[in-house]
Amino acid sequence: MSAQLAAYSTSTGEAVQFWILGTVAVIGALCTVLMKRAVHSALCLAGTMIILAVFYLANGAYFLGVVQIIVYTGAIMMLFLFVVMLVGVTAADSLKETIRGQRWLALLCGLGFGVLLVGGIGNASLNQFDGLATANAGGNVQGIAALLFTRYVFAFEITGALLITAAVGAMVLTHRERVERARTQRELAEQRVREGKHLPPLPAPGVYARHNAVDIAGLLPDGTPSELTVNRTLRERGQIRDVSTEAISDLKALEQRSAERLERDEIEPPHFQRTEEASK
Repeated sequence: MSAQLAAYSTSTGEAVQFWILGTVAVIGALCTVLMKRAVHSALCLAGTMIILAVFYLANGAYFLGVVQIIVYTGAIMMLFLFVVMLVGVTAADSLKETIRGQRWLALLCGLGFGVLLVGGIGNASLNQFDGLATANAGGNVQGIAALLFTRYVFAFEITGALLITAAVGAMVLTHRERVERARTQRELAEQRVREGKHLPPLPAPGVYARHNAVDIAGLLPDGTPSELTVNRTLRERGQIRDVSTEAISDLKALEQRSAERLERDEIEPPHFQRTEEASK
């Protein structure tokens, strides 16, 4: 009887945790949909998944919490972020629909998911349940395995088939057929020569290898800065430091010291020779 009452009761710490983290999770979910940049949306979704993992751990579902962090947040979401960063999806991309009616279909799927969610919450509110202590009596992992491979085995297999179908469909939609022959390396090199592009490797940033900062333009042999040594993004932002005048003055001082040192070296050997003759 006490276990059944404990299943329906909620402690103060659990309630505070739910309302604080639940609010943050809802805000993260809304930001996932409303953010203009895909990278920001993916980061908000990753934060929401981490909060869901905390909920699983707080409710005694340790296996689901660990899987939520390792698989979904640590693997799948990081994969999404890497793909978004490599592809370079920005807010300036076209939002034109490539498939007709996909927005209405997405709205219909959202309504269906809402109906299922309300039905699940209503079922849990009206019916009695055993609680976490009874559910995890034989172990959390063992209990999940028993449900997946007995009661929900068909739903589990259908979900796996849907995920595989979605992955194959994404590959088919993103695949582009090549309609022309790929150019060889020799043809690409000839094209660069005809267009008059910069053929050798670009010079490294810095000033005569005395600075290794990426925001300092390298100097050419005549002392003028080279725009090819800095990133175009930094150049457009105006975040390039001009040290050409300082570098040239330092080089002149270095050349002067070198010249004085060389003149001293030319004078010193005879002096050493006379000292050796005097010692004999």
